[in-house]
Amino acid sequence: MEVAAAAAAAEPSAKQTPEHARSLRNAARLTAAVGALHALLFLGSSLLLANRPGVHATTAEITEYYDSESSRRVLLVGLYLMPFAGIAFIWFIVALRMWVEGSAQRVNILLSNIQLVSGILYVALFFTAAASTSVLAASVEFSDGEIDPVVAHQFPEFGSALLLVFALRMAAMFVLTTSTIARKSRVVPMWFAWSGYVVSLFLLLSASLEPWLAYVFPVWLLVLSVVLLRSSRKIPSDLLIPTRTPRPSAIIQQ
Repeated sequence: MEVAAAAAAAEPSAKQTPEHARSLRNAARLTAAVGALHALLFLGSSLLLANRPGVHATTAEITEYYDSESSRRVLLVGLYLMPFAGIAFIWFIVALRMWVEGSAQRVNILLSNIQLVSGILYVALFFTAAASTSVLAASVEFSDGEIDPVVAHQFPEFGSALLLVFALRMAAMFVLTTSTIARKSRVVPMWFAWSGYVVSLFLLLSASLEPWLAYVFPVWLLVLSVVLLRSSRKIPSDLLIPTRTPRPSAIIQQ
């Protein structure tokens, strides 16, 4: 009788060891931490950047606002926070992909790549939106530029269009692909996966430039971070891939 096959079949795979369970738990915690960090930084930066004259502000109001050093610097603080939000999101994407690949038996490559590309485009678009919103404040603060009411009106609106029309569509694709991967691989509760479809459709089909729409995606990320933290405690029993029982023909071969 040959027992080589029996030894190979009985040997636990890499996805069944305590080390793997520990790695999954750490990956889930890292994903939750950087996801929550991005959401908080993005929300904080967006609130600071929103502290500017509105569309219907008069020339006198615009001049008074940008003449104020404290007002300009509020915008600039929001601008400098935004890159850190983007860095946190890049870490989040990579950590999430590592966690899913380690937790799921099979991952859809097409959805995984769409998730990655949409996340990268989302970061690029909200970077550009933040720069557009604060361009006049930066010009006045760093190069003693003139306070141009036309620029004060047009560039922030350009930034809002980039964020609320283009970046949110990329965020919608990210939520859609993430929810689909989560539903098929069962790495998060089903209620969260299905609610992700509602969020993604809302972001994809919204036809408004209301600033509060930009907060929907970060709030979804905060909820995902809480779900991941809860899931990390159950990894040894719930998320480890079960041991496959070897077939009798593989154990003993005549």
